[in-house]
Amino acid sequence: MFEDHSMLLTKLLRRLEEQLPGPSTQAMLSPRPRTGWTPGVLPGGCRQAAALVLIYPINGQSSLLLTQRRHDLPDHGGQVSLPGGELEADETNTQGALREAKEEVGISREHVIVVGNLSPLHIPVSRFILHPIVGHAVQRPLLKPSNDEVSRILEPSIASLASPNNWSCKRSERRGNPIEVPFFKVGNLEVWGATAMVLAELLALLDVFIDPWTTRTERSGE
Repeated sequence: MFEDHSMLLTKLLRRLEEQLPGPSTQAMLSPRPRTGWTPGVLPGGCRQAAALVLIYPINGQSSLLLTQRRHDLPDHGGQVSLPGGELEADETNTQGALREAKEEVGISREHVIVVGNLSPLHIPVSRFILHPIVGHAVQRPLLKPSNDEVSRILEPSIASLASPNNWSCKRSERRGNPIEVPFFKVGNLEVWGATAMVLAELLALLDVFIDPWTTRTERSGE
C-alpha cells in the first residue's frame, strides 16, 4: 500500500468516513506523565486552532507536509509542526487551516482538496483545541516557506513514518520533573507533542498502530 499513492489515498478517504480512533491513538504519542490532558476531553474556555494535514505524491510515494519553526520564535522555536495556528474571528476550522498553510508555506488554497478531519486535540500548555484538517494535492505543490516563521520544509514519506525504526522515546524533564517523551524521527529531527499525536491517529487509519514505548529509550541529548 505504501508504494502505491492512489491505493493509500483510497483507503484513507474510506477510513475518514468511519468512526475515528481518536484518543486511544493520540495517547500512544503523549508524553508520560502528562498533566492537564485527559484523552478525549475538550475543556471549555480554550482557544481554537486548526492545522493542515496535507498528503501528496513525491516520486510515486505518499508524503506529508511538515515544517520546522524558526529557532528564534518565542513559542515552540525549532519544533517540527503541521502548518497551522489560531483561528480568526468567524473562521471555520478548514478556512483557518488553509489560511495558515498559505501564510507559512505559500501553498495556494485551490491546490488543496480537503477530504475530512481527524479528532480534535486539547493542548494543555497553550490552552488550545487543535482541529486537524486532512487534505491532499494531486501533485507536489510549489512551496515557499515564510521567512518569518519557517526554518525549513520537511516532506517525510508516509512509509517512513510508519516504520518502527523511526519511533522512539527519550527521557527528559518538565518543570524539574522527569517525563518520557515519545517521538517520530524525521531525518535528524524529532516530531513530538501534539504533532506526533495527530500523526499517530492518521497512521492508525492506515492500520499502522504506533507503539514507541517498546523501542529503545534514549536520554535527552544523547
